Amino acid sequence: MGGYTLTENTPLTTRNTLRVNARAKLLAELRDASKLPELLDFPAVRNAPLLVLGEGSNLLLACDYPGTVLAMETRGVQVEQDGDVARIAVAAGERWDDFVRWSLGQGYAGLENLILIPGTVGAAPIQNIGAYGTEVAEFIESVEAWDTREHRVAQLDRATCAFGYRDSLFKREPGRYIVTAVRFALPRSRELRLDYAGIHEELARMGVARPAPFHVAEAVVHLRTRKLPDPAVIGNAGSFFKNPVVDAAQAEVLKREHPELPAWPQADGRSKLSAAWLIEAAGLKGQREGDAGISNRHALVLVNHGHASGGELWAFAQQVIATVQAKFGVRLEPEPVVVGAR
Repeated sequence: MGGYTLTENTPLTTRNTLRVNARAKLLAELRDASKLPELLDFPAVRNAPLLVLGEGSNLLLACDYPGTVLAMETRGVQVEQDGDVARIAVAAGERWDDFVRWSLGQGYAGLENLILIPGTVGAAPIQNIGAYGTEVAEFIESVEAWDTREHRVAQLDRATCAFGYRDSLFKREPGRYIVTAVRFALPRSRELRLDYAGIHEELARMGVARPAPFHVAEAVVHLRTRKLPDPAVIGNAGSFFKNPVVDAAQAEVLKREHPELPAWPQADGRSKLSAAWLIEAAGLKGQREGDAGISNRHALVLVNHGHASGGELWAFAQQVIATVQAKFGVRLEPEPVVVGAR
């Protein structure tokens, strides 16, 4: 079985950043994307549910997984220079933060606001990861994926990927596509995005008057490190709740009742609200039940203080959702994939 290995009844504690002590009936570790069709045709894999796993940083395992967990461990970066734009094909198993740092070291711009986001390159388009005013979709030219329905390799351009806020075709058709590589278009220079969440102020603290992309990346690292708990220190999956998008009328009522509520107008006339503000205003920041809780550093972050099970973490998250809805009439949705939710 060159290119992949299979292991039965495997613990996943070190393969998810919430540190949930769940197990996989079968763990498949894929190192060669060309072997994926063969792996998927293996009898124990073909006849069972499949969960594709990167670094497990966008995942809550609410129970043991009854099928195959496919860990993408493919590696490789290929660059084609086209004038001032580089077209870069990256294997799905590459670490996202490593790729961002590599791109900055090569003198490319665009991904600086997305530094220090955990996870793999293959997971980035699924979630359309975003931070500090930037979404990865802006720089994706195409996604290579195995189409499990048509049993072929598909090349999906940006439009076909149907990217939205923390959304994509891959989330709307779950289980159909297994991302094997992502092709980025990165320029040598572009206008820097500095007007979001304290970047200007951080650059000023750093004494940087004329920032380059690597300065912005350093500022974002400082901001993220101060605000977000480190998964290496306490189990978490980063921002657990999406910023809710509501219609204009509801946003106007909420802003009238709570003038301090951050709200960002959207192109379709709706407004995106700050989930962190809603959770904190509901009195939930820093709260816990057993080992499941909300971080006292950032209200969006669900944390495992020690030995919380996936079921306990999901039950606490549901309490947060219910409390915010009761107080503000707004329903929060989780960002991570929740497996085994009841």
